[in-house]
Amino acid sequence: MMHPLSFRHSSLLTRACSNGRTLSTLPASTSLSRLPPTHSPTVSKLAFFNSVTGDSSKIPSYRVLDVFGVPIEGAKVPEISKQFAWRLYEHMQLLPTLDDILCSGQRQGRIPFYATSYGEEATVIGSAAALADDDEVLSQYRETGVLLWRGFTLDSIMAQVFGNHEDSGKGRQIAVHYGSKQHHFHTISSPLATQISQAAGVGFALRRDPARRSKNVACAFFGEGAASEGDFHAGLLLAATLPSPTLFLARNNGFAISTPNSQQFYGDGISARGPGYGVDTVRVDGNDVLAVMNAVKEARRRCLEGGRAVLVEMMTYRVGHHSTSDDSYVYRERQEVEDKTKNDNPITRFRLFMESRGWWNQTDEDELAFRLRRDVIKAFKRAETVKKPDLKDMFTDVYVEEPWNIKEQREELMALLKKYGQVWEPWQNELRTLKNGGKPVN
Repeated sequence: MMHPLSFRHSSLLTRACSNGRTLSTLPASTSLSRLPPTHSPTVSKLAFFNSVTGDSSKIPSYRVLDVFGVPIEGAKVPEISKQFAWRLYEHMQLLPTLDDILCSGQRQGRIPFYATSYGEEATVIGSAAALADDDEVLSQYRETGVLLWRGFTLDSIMAQVFGNHEDSGKGRQIAVHYGSKQHHFHTISSPLATQISQAAGVGFALRRDPARRSKNVACAFFGEGAASEGDFHAGLLLAATLPSPTLFLARNNGFAISTPNSQQFYGDGISARGPGYGVDTVRVDGNDVLAVMNAVKEARRRCLEGGRAVLVEMMTYRVGHHSTSDDSYVYRERQEVEDKTKNDNPITRFRLFMESRGWWNQTDEDELAFRLRRDVIKAFKRAETVKKPDLKDMFTDVYVEEPWNIKEQREELMALLKKYGQVWEPWQNELRTLKNGGKPVN
């Protein structure tokens, strides 16, 4: 036997009838009508929104210096000494010097691959200056400046790029995929965006460590193209919800290889996504090193105090090609690049600021340029003469116990070396470049 379905109404609710219909007399925004998942008030007016600013305007970009190096009205110029300003500027100038020499080396066939930081010097160095040297960094491949700021040497840079036996990765990584445990810089991996979700996990580990819980953050660098990957959303969701002290630094440089950002997303950049995950977010002029430093420093403070994710979008422009495997003039006009370089150069902007304070002049500029180029070329030439890693390093450092397939490959190589190593000239020449001269791989 079926029973009629009946509803019971709370005595707190009152009803009124109009034309045979029952209407609620409670205001639409009453607390009794809040939706549990979001604690959002209900309203009777249908309204769509498509902006996080509330008035359909674009998210503003925080700036300290204009393109002429002059502080804008109301801007808070950080209190930095002449010596610190010199350090910032020297590292900003070191990046293009390094890029010039290594790009030329790749074109000459002396190194296999390279990716530059042209145009993004303020983004990288400003961020590095705002972080603690023992914050855990998980980067992409334009953050060489973070390592250099922390004391990673030019010899170490060259060892990795050449893949010689002084490289901590033993020559097993593609060029510019640096890593340094000493400098809290996790080894770069080529697959796009993997570092974003990994950084959220590193942040969670820091949160669980009493010695580092309120001391350090995990920091993920990535481009706006990487933010189109699922790892971006997984990383922000994890770091915002668990939560974990993870700082997400997005370099919006205009291009994901050949894809312009206008084809990467339809919304208002990357920063529009932050509030969707409930995290503090800011957009900053990435060509203003002082603005980047201020923004990342404050973001780091919030990250530590709140114990959860913070997102910073740094607006810049990738002046260089994506890598030495790319020709960007196929998909953008050469004049566009030249105009960006001339009209909004991050290095020029900061130099003008320093000159206005009497901290820099043309003599200083000439001396710095000479010294940096000399040091980079010296490190380059030295690394070129250092032998490649030991042949046995091809088979070590992955497994505790060597599996059968690796053993089989090692034995096959030993047999080939025994058969051809002393009689075939191409192999003889190659073996002479190795640290152990190609001795048997036991």
